[in-house]
Amino acid sequence: MATPELKAELTRERRGVDRTLRRLLRSEKGIPDRLRQAMGHSLLGPGKRLRPLLLLWTFDAVTARRRTTPVDRDQAVEIAGALEMLHCYSLIHDDLPAMDDDVLRRGLPTCHVAFDEATAILAGDGLQALAFAICARRGGSKAAALVELVAAAVGPAGMVGGQQLDLDAEGTAVTAATVARIHRGKTARLLAASLTAGALLGGGRPEVLKRVHDAGMDLGLAFQGADDLLDITATTAQLGKSAGKDQESDKATWVKIEGLAKARARTRRYGRRGLATLDEALPPGAAAGRLVALAGMMWNRDR
Repeated sequence: MATPELKAELTRERRGVDRTLRRLLRSEKGIPDRLRQAMGHSLLGPGKRLRPLLLLWTFDAVTARRRTTPVDRDQAVEIAGALEMLHCYSLIHDDLPAMDDDVLRRGLPTCHVAFDEATAILAGDGLQALAFAICARRGGSKAAALVELVAAAVGPAGMVGGQQLDLDAEGTAVTAATVARIHRGKTARLLAASLTAGALLGGGRPEVLKRVHDAGMDLGLAFQGADDLLDITATTAQLGKSAGKDQESDKATWVKIEGLAKARARTRRYGRRGLATLDEALPPGAAAGRLVALAGMMWNRDR
């Protein structure tokens, strides 16, 4: 359970990210009006802003005792915004009729419903391209490493590949290991990259980057496990998207093959292991404690 202090910090940080997202989208010149509106519809609506928060709070934890860093925090905030753009691009495409065919996201009509399917595809494409441009512009001496890290996380061996495996597995008999492979690609890789990018931009040592990445992979599995549980246990109003879609599409989930109790236990095992790894990777202090508290909220969401 989040403390009032943590809730206040989350609200403050999310507002800062939202201001940055509005500014970044508004300041990019040459975007056709309808395309800019469609990009903004998905990007600027209500959201947890989890990936930006993970990047920024890892950056803060790693830099807490440093006088100099590869980038300053203002740069880190823009790069955090770029990760939210990548996440929103994936949501737009995931909701398309050819994919999950959903009409609701974050309590709003999905992009292809609010505009049209072709514009939604282009809005996702536009957010993806803009995100990489921001990473290249604002990554300073770490720009190349940052772009490589993020591209691997969202590319054909990461999120895009995970989404393909997810589609391939619909309506088939799967194992727990197959579900884990799908979840690592479609969800965990970008969450792990968010933590790793924060450590990279803060000047973290290679061993720190590896450990926060490992933590992010476990936490990402727990996050997706909690999502799958919520698809069964929560309502559409609570989720802000259509409940029961996993069952309707016969998605590959731990809930499908193990049932609620075992899937919940598996989610908690991954979550606890990720938290322990993250805690060990960071220098002790308030900034690290705040990040670990946020990481705990990622998977304690099914009640």
